[in-house]
Amino acid sequence: MQTILSIGVDAFAYGMVLFVISIGLSVTMGLMKFANLAHGAFAMIGGYVASYATQALGWHFGFALLAAVAACMVLAVPLERFLYRRFYGASELRQVLMTIGLTFMIIGIANWLMGPTLKTIALPPALQGPVDIGFRSVPAHKIFAAVVGLLVAIGLWLLIERTFFGVKLRAAVDDAPMAEALGIRTKIVYAISFSIAIGLAALGGVVGAQLLPIEPQYALHHMVTFLVVVSVGGAGSIGGALAACLILGTVKTTGSYLMPEFGNFFFYLAVIAIVAVFPNGLMGRAK
Repeated sequence: MQTILSIGVDAFAYGMVLFVISIGLSVTMGLMKFANLAHGAFAMIGGYVASYATQALGWHFGFALLAAVAACMVLAVPLERFLYRRFYGASELRQVLMTIGLTFMIIGIANWLMGPTLKTIALPPALQGPVDIGFRSVPAHKIFAAVVGLLVAIGLWLLIERTFFGVKLRAAVDDAPMAEALGIRTKIVYAISFSIAIGLAALGGVVGAQLLPIEPQYALHHMVTFLVVVSVGGAGSIGGALAACLILGTVKTTGSYLMPEFGNFFFYLAVIAIVAVFPNGLMGRAK
């Protein structure tokens, strides 16, 4: 029983970290129809900014977290305007090649500026120690990651489903020419959506740095995992991404606890099984 509870807690924390990082990719792929394989690179940039802010500048974790998200969102504006926008509507192959190239460029810059070693983010005392939840002690940073994931899920759902901006975004996705004819400035809607997606990637990179350490190869090491979450959950689906992260997080954590020698075997077996049964993802729309 103790092992089952431990697996459940660790799986939930890991799954929520995956969700925070991956949901931005789900938005760009599902709602904006753009295959942004450089998404993980922005999570890495967020982690580097927070690490430098806390370690070199001595900033509090909260300020470093906000700075990392803000820096990536600001960086997203010129990238979207002068680079990504040129590939809207392009073939998926061209989008993949462009974003893969961008990923390798960011990796090279990160290795040159920050070095090849792992970078840590200084956590405040409140997030360093364990928290007794009755049946076991849980690292406080895992609880923090889980809470952030839940808040992101609720906030993003409200943004897309309950705000005027969400209405504009869904209209632009369904029929961009008609949306423009009705006065919706789709380019601005896409730019804001892209910036939000990149900001969420940075948030996940910082919050999940204890579980997914920040290093120059971060974007490549976890690229497939982020793509898998989108494929299993269904591109553009918040509920699907959340369900996929919790299911896959449970499978991966359980395998690591009980049969660590199999590595990611059960993780990818679960992916194949789910995609075979749900070709459009758990909650994806049929194409």
